[in-house]
Amino acid sequence: MTTHNTSRPIVGIACNRETYDLDVGDVDRTRLEAVAEFRFEEFNLPTSWDEPPSLDASVVAQFTAFASGLDAIVVCHGSPRVTPEVMDASPNLRFIGELEGDRFAQRIDVEAAIQRGIRSIDTTQGSSYPVSEWALAMMLIGLRNAGSLYRKLIDHQRVFENDERFTDPGFLRGELTGKTVGMIGAGHIGRRLLELLKPFSVNVLVHDPYVPREISDIYDVTMTSLDNVMSVPDVVVCLAPITPATRGMIGKREIALLKPGAVFVNVSRGAIVDSSALIARLQKGDIVASLDVFEPEPIPIDSLIRDLPNAFITPHIAGVTAANSNRFFSLMVDELLRFFDGHETRYDLLPQTLANRRGDTPASR
Repeated sequence: MTTHNTSRPIVGIACNRETYDLDVGDVDRTRLEAVAEFRFEEFNLPTSWDEPPSLDASVVAQFTAFASGLDAIVVCHGSPRVTPEVMDASPNLRFIGELEGDRFAQRIDVEAAIQRGIRSIDTTQGSSYPVSEWALAMMLIGLRNAGSLYRKLIDHQRVFENDERFTDPGFLRGELTGKTVGMIGAGHIGRRLLELLKPFSVNVLVHDPYVPREISDIYDVTMTSLDNVMSVPDVVVCLAPITPATRGMIGKREIALLKPGAVFVNVSRGAIVDSSALIARLQKGDIVASLDVFEPEPIPIDSLIRDLPNAFITPHIAGVTAANSNRFFSLMVDELLRFFDGHETRYDLLPQTLANRRGDTPASR
């Protein structure tokens, strides 16, 4: 790592103006400028969660010129990809950061960075704070049958006129405290959710082939198969990223494993779940679903999921908060300060991150 004994490091951010204005707060920019020179260059390439930015020779030339004088570069929406050619043209570059890349770094050639000893960081997990909160809320709403009761109230129906509350599914399922919770995915969102679940004294089963087994000891959870996570718990929450391996992972067979009375929560991606199979199970009336995501999205106006009383739905709002916008950059500044002080960074993009992105079979953890 460059020690910068005689000069301040130079940090640049490449993104569109909207992202810069939304994510880069004054407090965190001041923190960074206390130790480094900070530069912004505007780029406006079309942005995507699923594909690398398109190639545009003139834009790439501008981007390469911008990066060539930097010790660290942060990229986000609008930026070109940091390719091997860009890295080789930037002799001082030792740190590449992605603000919002869905942990899959479409704007960074991670393998090339690893080969060159350049640290690659992704702070997309900033959204894990609000998403984990909403996951907890959706679990509680589902357990108490609140979605169905709300539908009746706003439809001006009488509720519990004859003390039906004692036979209501929400009364029978009751509290989260002491329940068994199944988690599909134990990444940043899952681990924050585990922290939020501590006061509820729940038993947690986790399926995630990409996390180290030490997670089970650190968080006192049981690592197990997807079938066990679907069939045993009172509440199942999907927190997995969308990859070739997870697309359609929860199909008709898996949904059939949910025990009667279970609550199924999805705050990750709708395409992980077979929507038709989930609707068919909900139509039986023996489970509840709390869904922040659905496939397709936005939910079609005529979709049956909108009318099912045992489905509580929200329009993909879990990670969208004003506080969260600045958090991505705040976490990135934390990482830059650690790096320049000679400490280890926390949010590195590693070979196992790439294996997860590709849906590769993970090595034994």
